[in-house]
Amino acid sequence: MTGHGFQFRSRVVTLLRDHVDTDQIIPARFLTTTTKQGLGEKLFNDWRYAKDGTPRPDFPLNQADPAVSRVLLAGEDFGCGSSREHAPWALVDWGLRAIVARSFADIFRNNALKNGLLPIELPEEPHRQLIAELERDPAAEVVVSLQAEELTLPGGDRVAFTVDPFARHLLLEGLDELDYLRTFADQTVAFEAQR
Repeated sequence: MTGHGFQFRSRVVTLLRDHVDTDQIIPARFLTTTTKQGLGEKLFNDWRYAKDGTPRPDFPLNQADPAVSRVLLAGEDFGCGSSREHAPWALVDWGLRAIVARSFADIFRNNALKNGLLPIELPEEPHRQLIAELERDPAAEVVVSLQAEELTLPGGDRVAFTVDPFARHLLLEGLDELDYLRTFADQTVAFEAQR
C-alpha cells in the first residue's frame, strides 16, 4: 500500500464530525511514548471507550475492521488544535492509510504526509455524494490512487485531489524524509572525497 503506487481499495469508517482536534484523535495523556506501536488502541480514546474502559458499541471505529477499513471519512477542519505527530501515528497504527475530509489543519496535513497517512481534501459536492453512497451501502468501497491523484467513489465517479509533489514522491516511493536524504549518501561521500 505504501510505496510504488499507493493504490488500494477500502471500506470507509465514517466519522462525520467537524473540527476533530488532535486531543480527540490522541489525548494528551498518551503522548509520553516515543514509539508508534500501540497508539492505535488509544485512537479517539475518549469517544471510543466508556469511563470503565469498555468499548462504546455505537462508535464507528468499534464497528469497523482495520484489515479492510483503511479510509476514514470526516467533516471540516480535521486535525485542528495542537501539533502532535502522535495523531497520525495513532491513525496509522490503527490501520488507516487515508483520511477524506472537507478540509484539514495545515500542521496535521504535514504531519500526516510525513508519516505515511494520505489526507484527501474533497469539495463539498463529492463529499456529500460519498456520504450518501455510504448511507445507502455502509460496506461500499472506495479506491484511493495517489499515482493518479484520484479517489474513486463507490458509484464509480472519480474525484481528483492534489498532494504536495515532494510528499507525493516520498509516499509513492515508500520513503520518509530521512530515507530520502540517505538516497544521496554515495553522492555526499563522493563530494566530500573531492574536497
